[in-house]
Amino acid sequence: MQKFILEKKNNIAGVSALLIILGFTSEFGFHNESLAMWSLALASVLGVAPIAIQAYQALRVKVVSIDLLVTIAVAGAFVIRNFEESAIVTFLFLFGAFLEQRTLQKTRSAIKELTELAPESAWKQREDGTFGEVAIDEVTVGDILLVKTGAKVPVDGMVQSGEGYINEASITGEAVPVGKHKDSRVFAGTILENGTIQIIAERVGEDTTFGRIIELVEEAQDSKSETQRFIDKFSLYYTPFVLILSVVVWLIFRDMELAITILVLGCPGALVIGVPVSNVAGIGNGARHGVLLKGSEVIHDFSKVDTIVFDKTGTLTIGNPSVADTIYYTAEEEKTAAYLVSVEQESDHPLAKAIVEKLGEIGTYKIEKTDVARGGGIVALVDGHRIVVGNLALMEEEQIEISDQAHQDIARLEQQGNSLVLISVDGEMQALFGIRDQVRPNVKSHLQRLKELGVKHLVVLSGDNQGTVDVVARQLGLTEAYGHMLPEDKAAYIKRLQKEGRIIAFVGDGVNDSPSLALAQIGIAMGSGTDVAIETSDVVLMNSDFSRLPHAFGLTKAILANMRQNIAIAVGVVVVLLASVFLSEWMNMSIGMLVHEASILVVILNGMRLLRYRLPKER
Repeated sequence: MQKFILEKKNNIAGVSALLIILGFTSEFGFHNESLAMWSLALASVLGVAPIAIQAYQALRVKVVSIDLLVTIAVAGAFVIRNFEESAIVTFLFLFGAFLEQRTLQKTRSAIKELTELAPESAWKQREDGTFGEVAIDEVTVGDILLVKTGAKVPVDGMVQSGEGYINEASITGEAVPVGKHKDSRVFAGTILENGTIQIIAERVGEDTTFGRIIELVEEAQDSKSETQRFIDKFSLYYTPFVLILSVVVWLIFRDMELAITILVLGCPGALVIGVPVSNVAGIGNGARHGVLLKGSEVIHDFSKVDTIVFDKTGTLTIGNPSVADTIYYTAEEEKTAAYLVSVEQESDHPLAKAIVEKLGEIGTYKIEKTDVARGGGIVALVDGHRIVVGNLALMEEEQIEISDQAHQDIARLEQQGNSLVLISVDGEMQALFGIRDQVRPNVKSHLQRLKELGVKHLVVLSGDNQGTVDVVARQLGLTEAYGHMLPEDKAAYIKRLQKEGRIIAFVGDGVNDSPSLALAQIGIAMGSGTDVAIETSDVVLMNSDFSRLPHAFGLTKAILANMRQNIAIAVGVVVVLLASVFLSEWMNMSIGMLVHEASILVVILNGMRLLRYRLPKER
């Protein structure tokens, strides 16, 4: 029976809510006090059943839990026939447990979804040289595997033959596909967007980089689940004190009514309600402002954060490469642009796509001949003109003259973290394009707000090259910046900071960020990120609105302050009431419960203030 009741705890909470609504509707709407009393009493009995069972199970292992506090409060309310308080207290407690349970379920499902992203099969070379599909478990180190366009790379390894572009966002977080050729390294779980390659397996199964991502997430989730909520720690000392005090009073005065009065007055509903009201109101405010906070423990930890670590791509930056700078060295800009679009339309390279998207619908010319220069660009014959499109190395190889001004422009754009595309027509350089993943609008001001709210360290970790990361860090005023970071490197860095005593929040959006999101005290995911990142995280910024991050941080500080105020009010009322029992003649159970009701109203109104919380104006 105990197991059945605990399994149906959420259903009981739902039925209790309906009975409470019926009770108050009957009393205030139809003045039917009899129906109201029975409805609220039944809601109390149903609600306290699973709580009392949990209190009993805790006592069996010599733990005085918050469940016992609630059980005693409900029992005391029944003694004085205050069914309104007992019904509300039990429902709020069960609803809080429901929210916590939902968070744990989502966290566990994140690991399952992450595991499902791993490749399940591979094309393995047979002894006769042909390839056949086998289960991933049948692949061993040294096997030669075939990867076709659109397929996942099944293992960590090295390219033996073939060429193509691989999307490594699941490992590095970078949106720009990386060109691969002979002797290039590849990672399991990444996707070959075009081309065909053969690779030699070097690490398989759990030893792959992707496998270690899953392992890191599981380890971090296990360690985080051991923490206890603040109110449980408080009740560990408070509840036994009230129980002992009531027993001592009965032993000394042999007055059962006085002992029960002490017990009732010492277990205020305000203490139980105060924290959930603050949490629910704060979480509601966050939801209305595009922030999902996953529970009370998250709120407490987030408010203490002193270091925020950011992934770069998709977090500080938009996540897609686009043309940031365009410089022409000819008066015939439209014709040069038309030549460029004509050539780039023939390419699947992400830089080519960015240029085509930037220049849009313009007239194009028929391509008469093309020659792809591996790692450099394209040489084409267009409308009788020799067009060269590519990087600086290709221009030098084609002996294209670069002016001093162009060299200065190239150096400047490279320092800003651009990938460069140059175009020459008939041996004369005519245009320069700088392409980069651009910083989100107003990010710098939002980071400044975080500093004003108490964040001491702002750090960026990225799989991109160090030069590009340094440019972003200088632009945004970050305190530290590190590039060439794989998921395990990011996780190791966070562990090192935690050993130094820092409280870390990590902000990211990709599968590769999930170990760091889980490992940090607070993981913050962008709403447009992967499902795994969102589920693994503690906080989600919906619609990837970076401006919500300062609001979320300020909100958690306000919630924690509000919870402390409510606890102080509740405990203060208890102290006054208990003192009045011994120091006055007018204190009795009825007056005590009237004060209790007033204290409950005060903490509810105080908690509801959070619904109107807004971040203070910038200094």
